[in-house]
Amino acid sequence: MSAFSNIVTILKKELRSYFNSPLAYVLIVIFLLAAQGFAFLFGGVFERQEASLTESFFFWHPWLFMVLAPALGMRLWSEEQRLGTMELLLTMPVAPWHAIVGKFLAASVIIFLALALTFPIWMTISYLGKPDHGVIFAGYCASFLLGTSFLAVTSAVSAFTRSQVVAFVIAVAVCLLLILAGFPPVVQFLNEFRFGEMVAAFGVLTHFNELAKGILVLRDVFFFLSVTGFCLYFTAVVLKSKRA
Repeated sequence: MSAFSNIVTILKKELRSYFNSPLAYVLIVIFLLAAQGFAFLFGGVFERQEASLTESFFFWHPWLFMVLAPALGMRLWSEEQRLGTMELLLTMPVAPWHAIVGKFLAASVIIFLALALTFPIWMTISYLGKPDHGVIFAGYCASFLLGTSFLAVTSAVSAFTRSQVVAFVIAVAVCLLLILAGFPPVVQFLNEFRFGEMVAAFGVLTHFNELAKGILVLRDVFFFLSVTGFCLYFTAVVLKSKRA
């Protein structure tokens, strides 16, 4: 079989696994309730008197994906190790990166669906005013890139352990560090030691906020793609060491 066929086969298998259990449905519902609930209750969608979702809606996404992406991805490799099926998978005529990409894409589909199903808030803001749809689209792209980056981080962590709980806790901690690295109060504090901007360059908020404002800079897109690519490559390194 070709690489593409292998990836598609694993993608379909993983999607069936997600939707044959309550996990995908529960996480999607939690995201929809939390994202739109925070936007209306704490984001002040109506109080702001402006047709924009940047500060009211997308503002909360890094904090939501910090938990939901690890919850979605903690089973990627931990479950295979717990059930003893990873050895079988790695001895099949399938390159490790086929499995890594297939599993990652399947989980990414869940993130895409969760974001797509928030369309009512887009329709609401469009009904109430005249928003810049280009900025809103950029915000969705930023959220998807952020969510998949956190998912890739979780994939790398999951490859280390057979415990989903351990994978979840460590992945949340790593994602939190990536957020705090670009969190304004942290950056201001580190500026006193003259390396706040350097640390902020590695923080997801620095790049996410620019994209969410509709400022599509290749540097920010490249940052998220680099984090995702590095973590998936690191996953392959860990799996290769287990295969040896």
